Amino acid sequence: MLEAKPSSEADLAGTQRIAVLVPCYNEEISIAKVVGDFRAALPTATVYVYDNNSSDRTAEVAAAAGAVVRREPRQGKGRVVRRMFTDVDADLYVLVDGDATYDAPSAPKMIAKLVAERLDMVCAVRVDREDAAYRPGHRAGNRLFTGFVAHVFGQSFTDMLSGYRVFTRRFVKSFPVLSGGFEIETELTVHALELRMPIADVPTRYGSREAGSSSKLHTVRDGLRIGRTIVHVIKEERPLQFFTLTALLFSLASLVSGYPILITYFETGLVPRLPTAILAMGLMIIAVLSFTAGVVLDSISNARRELRRLRYLDIPLFRSDRGS
Repeated sequence: MLEAKPSSEADLAGTQRIAVLVPCYNEEISIAKVVGDFRAALPTATVYVYDNNSSDRTAEVAAAAGAVVRREPRQGKGRVVRRMFTDVDADLYVLVDGDATYDAPSAPKMIAKLVAERLDMVCAVRVDREDAAYRPGHRAGNRLFTGFVAHVFGQSFTDMLSGYRVFTRRFVKSFPVLSGGFEIETELTVHALELRMPIADVPTRYGSREAGSSSKLHTVRDGLRIGRTIVHVIKEERPLQFFTLTALLFSLASLVSGYPILITYFETGLVPRLPTAILAMGLMIIAVLSFTAGVVLDSISNARRELRRLRYLDIPLFRSDRGS
């Protein structure tokens, strides 16, 4: 017997099991506010706090505030998100940091947009409430990475590194989490873009951390890690572009080192610098092999992408879609 269809987007949202996922490391000062704010904004949701080896009372404070507290011993936000996506069973997921900088009252608006437009992910775009909330270095790095991903994948979000997002079940259960740290936001973005998922942005307020708490982000270190993740993702998802560029670089190096030798050979018939000639030939061989590898890996990447998309499409968007 088919399940009755909800009469409106509000009814549909009300029938969904909502899980608020909060990865935490040493957030004793702010976690009670985060749990309380999201329980107030989403009364029917279950708030899950995953403690990542905190040395303070994060877990105890979260439990006292009404959250379901679990632990992930492997250090790193990406590993915590992997565990949450695996363990928690729900229809809609809200992922948010435990530092009380994101606006909990925006969650119903984000969920409503996701349900009304049948999206798979809605990303919060941070709008500063205070000058110190969003550091200039982080803002500039975010714009740089967002623009780069948009150039490579043809589409992106306004705030690619936002830690506040809403997902459907089929996004969460089709997502292969590979990263260990703060580069997880990059992979969430690329996963949606690669599988051509319907996505959207929603502007939300963004504030400073609670007094006495400190940020776990490091502009340079985390920027380098995110940049490395983007390069890795391009190699895996756009291998033809990656290895063609590599081939061009080796070809250029081969031509630069071998051009004087060719000129000398045509003028005199002699090869005076044999080791350099061998080096130039070796560089050109590497260039050819790199381009060939790109062609082969591009075919494999396309096949793998289609398998992931089939897996993604096999999961119903909403509970009311099951059996229809």
